[in-house]
Amino acid sequence: MIILGIDLPPQPYPAACYVPITAVNDLLFVSGQTPKKGNELIYSGKIGKNLTVNEGYEASKICVIRALSAIKSEIGDLDRIKKIVKLTGYVNSIDTCISHSKVIDGASELLEKIFREKGKHARVAVGVNSLPGDAAVEIDLIIQIEKY
Repeated sequence: MIILGIDLPPQPYPAACYVPITAVNDLLFVSGQTPKKGNELIYSGKIGKNLTVNEGYEASKICVIRALSAIKSEIGDLDRIKKIVKLTGYVNSIDTCISHSKVIDGASELLEKIFREKGKHARVAVGVNSLPGDAAVEIDLIIQIEKY
């Protein structure tokens, strides 16, 4: 499936003991996604040390694309998305970094561009000391869907 010129990759598979997505009633909880293409981590390291805020911004977009792949695998059609409810973004950054929101804006802006009003969401953007595999960013989502 292609969205805004972006070809959605196959569903990401868990790197540990969890499921990529779980449903409760009309809500989907998407597990944290890192900026990978296949199994290759595209952006690794810390924002403010070996990566720029702009690179983090691009990394967060890759995370959302992976999340959308997981959602599509679960529900079949992204048109069933009723609302992006919440996005939580984790930024692997140096202690003095204060640009977490700018990094996670990549994910938020992409969701709003794809889903327009339905893509506007509540959000948390936090800096962390490390992420799995030294990923630069990790994103998880809560999505409301239309039930059949």
